[in-house]
Amino acid sequence: MTAPKVVSISYPTLVSSPLSLGDSIEQAFGSHPQALGIIIVKDLPVVYQAYRETLLKHAYKFAHLPEETKERYTDPASFYSFGWSHGKEIMNGKPDTLKGSYYANPIIDVPDVSPELKEKHGEYYRDNIWPDPHERGVEGFEEAFKNLGRFIFKVGCDLAVACQPFGSISLSKHLTDMSISLPNLIGTSQTTKARLLHYFPPNQEITVPIEDESIDSWCGFHLDNSLLTGLCSAMFLRKEGDDDEPRSVSPPPTSGLYIRTRGGELIKVSIPADCLAFQTGECLELVTKKRLMATPHCVHVGRGQEKVTRETFALFMQPDTEQRVSATETYGQFSKRVFMSHYDHSTT
Repeated sequence: MTAPKVVSISYPTLVSSPLSLGDSIEQAFGSHPQALGIIIVKDLPVVYQAYRETLLKHAYKFAHLPEETKERYTDPASFYSFGWSHGKEIMNGKPDTLKGSYYANPIIDVPDVSPELKEKHGEYYRDNIWPDPHERGVEGFEEAFKNLGRFIFKVGCDLAVACQPFGSISLSKHLTDMSISLPNLIGTSQTTKARLLHYFPPNQEITVPIEDESIDSWCGFHLDNSLLTGLCSAMFLRKEGDDDEPRSVSPPPTSGLYIRTRGGELIKVSIPADCLAFQTGECLELVTKKRLMATPHCVHVGRGQEKVTRETFALFMQPDTEQRVSATETYGQFSKRVFMSHYDHSTT
């Protein structure tokens, strides 16, 4: 059997004729054994590349600010789900210190929900925390974050239109408002969350035999709990001297994103720098009654990565917390259950 191939679609076609892409959506996101749960969107407007490069360099710069500076931009009350977070998430049963994250909603700064919902779901309904506009080294951070986040959000809303036929029947069974569609769930939601990621270099050289290396050494296997997750191609940076600017380098061949198919195959997926990828989340699996399904994925360090960082950006598109996504749960109930499995309450 040949290895599954990553499905790609053209952005102009997605915009002009989304319902013509049903076969591509089925091949990428469907329940068949070779589905990878990821799709590449190519032929994007050229401004995307500038947005990506600018923000991913900010990820590196922010992660290298003094610890006391970064601490000013943390939010323990939201379980570190807004602003800077490092070492708070639990992966593979232990605190994840290999990556730092900056979280914000690039679509709205202040959610328009009741005080009760803000208290109940602080992981979604907090005000954004942005670095001071004059914070040395990360000037322009907020603008860069919003530019890239809003661009990906627009493409994601377009992709949701192409996915809508797979959710029409099952959505009507969960929702009280029959007019709500996948694009509605994403486009009107106030829970959109973006995560700017900086992967720190491994603390030491990898010396174990290749066959003994953990494939999820940089980020453990997991499923996203979103409807769709927009994902940029990662940027790998290496800094030689203290006074040098980090330069972009090619990653080791084995380093990067790995996905496990429905059939159990482990596939390395590369996203071209001028393209976007979108992955399916567990919430999409729920609202389509498994017609479209999520796949476990992880990030592997790889050899030769000892002085190299990895910068990337993910946008999680999901419903509001009170929206029912199954016969028994709202999105808030579902995501809270998943969320609590990844965080140690003692860190707050």
